[in-house]
Amino acid sequence: MRMSVPIRLFSDNAAAVHPAVMAALAAANHVDTAYDGDAQSLALDAAFSDLFDAPCEVIWVATGTAANSIALAHFVRPWQAVLCHEEAHIEVDECGAPGFYSGGAKLLLLPGEGAKISADALRARLAAIRSDVHQVQPAAVSITNASEYGLVWRPDEVAAISAIARAHGLKLHMDGARFANAVAHLGCHPADVTWRAGVDALSCGFTKNGAMLAEALVFFGGSGSGGAGVRELRKRGGHLLSKGRFVAAQILAMLRDDLWLTNARAANAGAAVLAAACGERLLHPVEANEIFLRLSAAEAAQLRAAGFDFYDWGDGAARLVVSWNQDAAALAPMAAAIAAL
Repeated sequence: MRMSVPIRLFSDNAAAVHPAVMAALAAANHVDTAYDGDAQSLALDAAFSDLFDAPCEVIWVATGTAANSIALAHFVRPWQAVLCHEEAHIEVDECGAPGFYSGGAKLLLLPGEGAKISADALRARLAAIRSDVHQVQPAAVSITNASEYGLVWRPDEVAAISAIARAHGLKLHMDGARFANAVAHLGCHPADVTWRAGVDALSCGFTKNGAMLAEALVFFGGSGSGGAGVRELRKRGGHLLSKGRFVAAQILAMLRDDLWLTNARAANAGAAVLAAACGERLLHPVEANEIFLRLSAAEAAQLRAAGFDFYDWGDGAARLVVSWNQDAAALAPMAAAIAAL
């Protein structure tokens, strides 16, 4: 039987905007200073400093690709490189944006289970780079939390990567498109898995978690920690929006009363319901809001015919992504359909 209302698990990017965010947008709909000189934008540094228990410098952008690319372009020169996982979003799904924004910096790719960089592979790759004019020189490392396969970096794992980066004078960037889901899973303070573990900059995602379009690029260390040029990179990259207050308002609404964590916990809980139904079909442990499972073409067609929407993940596999407003009751038909395959 086909669902009267399809259950869409294609991407959390497609989710509805949270009512609190819509209300914040309406409340911001009045005259204020343009670009990032408005009261809401100016409140971001203090809001994130409170959240992370440390001085932060924050700029808003509209997309995760822009947040990642601006951060990395700020850390590397055109003749330098960023080390990342071979399946990192910045490598696979950003259409070369990091190289474009940085003027040509290269991505050096590393292996690791579940799209998490192997510390040993990082050490070996760095050791193999000659310090001479003929080779691209490393300047930064980028990790994704939660990873591209929904695995969560623990504070000690981040610290291990940071220690290697520090020993080579490299900056550490964290792609946090699903940072809220990672923190919700860990149950730790957000500082524990960022600056306390050695992260220099965080691309903190909100769009996947209930915002309309809003990402925060967070530099740890206080005013000026971003360094000269980061705002110019945003402007040059076309992301200094004229009415930036509407982006800042979304972020502040998500931070208020820890809505960002509430939404992430709800999405993670929904993913756990589906994970239980998948059983041995799971390709990776489910730690955030993504499920990767074995699914034949015939089984995928059967689920789609019943009204379930999801993403094919190569041959014989699929990805399901749970959004903030999909609770256990809403997902029960999908769970039952998977269990019945």
